[in-house]
Amino acid sequence: MRRHRHGLVLGKFYPPHAGHHHLVATAADRCERLTVLVCAASVESIPLADRVAWMREVHPDVRVVGTVDDIPMDTGDPAVWDAHMAVFRAAVPEPVDAVFTSERYGAELGRRFGAESVCVDPGRTLFPVSGTAVRADPPGSWDFLRAPVRAALARRVVVLGAESTGTTTMALALAGHYRRRGGVWARTRCAAEYGRDFSERKLARLRAERPGAPWSEVAFSSDEFPLIARRQAEREEEAARTGSPVLFCDTDAFATTIWHERYLGGPHEEVARIAALGRQHLWLLTDDEGVPFEDDGLRDGEHLRPWMTRRFAAELARTGRRAVRLRGPHEQRLATAVAAVDALLAEGWHLADPLPDRTATERHR
Repeated sequence: MRRHRHGLVLGKFYPPHAGHHHLVATAADRCERLTVLVCAASVESIPLADRVAWMREVHPDVRVVGTVDDIPMDTGDPAVWDAHMAVFRAAVPEPVDAVFTSERYGAELGRRFGAESVCVDPGRTLFPVSGTAVRADPPGSWDFLRAPVRAALARRVVVLGAESTGTTTMALALAGHYRRRGGVWARTRCAAEYGRDFSERKLARLRAERPGAPWSEVAFSSDEFPLIARRQAEREEEAARTGSPVLFCDTDAFATTIWHERYLGGPHEEVARIAALGRQHLWLLTDDEGVPFEDDGLRDGEHLRPWMTRRFAAELARTGRRAVRLRGPHEQRLATAVAAVDALLAEGWHLADPLPDRTATERHR
């Protein structure tokens, strides 16, 4: 039976992990109404809005609000406590009769709210994880993260190139390579190319009207490309939410800007806007040189391959995207790609430290 009318859970959730979710779920089970207060500092790398959205997705039945709290922690300083409480009460002005924490400052927090302090798993025995550990090593804490956080932290690698240059082969080979590493990497996924599925359906519709019609008679309209770009981005996002710390993408919305140019002769503003919203980290460009052209029924641009390769390379450079060009036989290309991806992963995630905790004996969460 729920004992409390209005409970409160507050924290940085930088980022949210299984320990946080257990705390919220426990509090929600014991309260008629629960408020989760997300407190973010301006120096932190993950925006407050993202953390609020993630907590709302995972806990749709509780109220989640956010506030900026740029006051360093010092639980031994009453003036610092007063400053924090002013921030908390401005964000949650309603009376609170229970405060749920896993921290030693919970008793004082409850006293200042005039509420009962409820301590939940202070030793983190159920979920041995902390925000500090996640920020330091996301792959090492991957199993403690929910889908929206995984999607935000996954390193996204795009394989792109002209027709029949081995983009799909390379994307699948890379996903397989990392899956074989085991552990969290065994979940590595490849986001398939939506444009190919779209093209197959267009050809099928044409042949339903005129059996045997060739691919060269399929016509694209400009307004189809934003749809292709959006659907590609959706596939990528879905795969990132359920995969490993690295995701491979068989093309992306940025590549769609070049495909629009190839079929319609110029840029498309909406496709470029969609591409600008992407969260990719590395692009691998498959060179056309030395790769035989194979007509699989959806290709007719052998003569355009050198031009497309140049356009991809030029636009990658112009837009400042991190890119590596893959040349030579498949084995050489794969080795080059793996080295580039490993270098990306070795750089880490560079999540900024939160504001310092001046209470030396307190643990960060």
